[in-house]
Amino acid sequence: MANGNNHDILGREAALSRETWRLFRILSEFVDGFEVMSEVGPAITVFGSARTRPDDPVYKQAEECGREIVKRDVAVITGGGPGIMEAANKGAFEAGGKSVGLNIDLPMEQDPNPYQSHQLDFRYFFIRKVMFVKYACGFVCFPGGFGTMDEFFEAITLIQTNKIEPFPIVLIGHDFWDGLVDWIRDTMVSKYKTVSPEDMDLFYVTDSVEDAIEHILSRFDLEDWKLKTKPTIPQPVDASIEQATRRRSR
Repeated sequence: MANGNNHDILGREAALSRETWRLFRILSEFVDGFEVMSEVGPAITVFGSARTRPDDPVYKQAEECGREIVKRDVAVITGGGPGIMEAANKGAFEAGGKSVGLNIDLPMEQDPNPYQSHQLDFRYFFIRKVMFVKYACGFVCFPGGFGTMDEFFEAITLIQTNKIEPFPIVLIGHDFWDGLVDWIRDTMVSKYKTVSPEDMDLFYVTDSVEDAIEHILSRFDLEDWKLKTKPTIPQPVDASIEQATRRRSR
């Protein structure tokens, strides 16, 4: 019986050790992200499908979007993969602007594209999402899959619940987005009343890249952006860890 208890104790200690190291990995990803992204400056985050091919007109439109964003001296942030992400990074990179890729380790669809002037690699989706939001002055969402929908709905939820400072979210392509927008209005707002009518103003739909960028930048305030991106780590991480260790040893 005692031997069984020892095995339980050793098992719990091993599990705790694994969780402790996981916490350090999480912390290190946040620190790396903050250090790199704090040097980028104001940026627009561009989302869209990883499956969009280079010969697709939407790919060309996303490439134009990346190019036009950096012409305004604003950086481009994407998920760093192929498809729409590659197109936006390519437009920004070839125009000589800041082209940021926040890559994620996935079993498919996520080989980093070669058009990145700043590259970060993440193990954890939730840390990557913080970087998408924290350093953006706006989102541009091209047609995409579940990942694009996830980013879109999470952003409007954070804005709706006042968890972040509001920023413009633009959906590119009436043909792709209007069905979803109509469903939100007709079903969520009107029929079930699970969303307020004013929540429809949290995003904007257009077919024009130029219109999308102007919509975002006309609402951009540099001082507000600086406040949002102010460092959230008050002292070096190693000092915080040292203090915490001293407290536990008392």
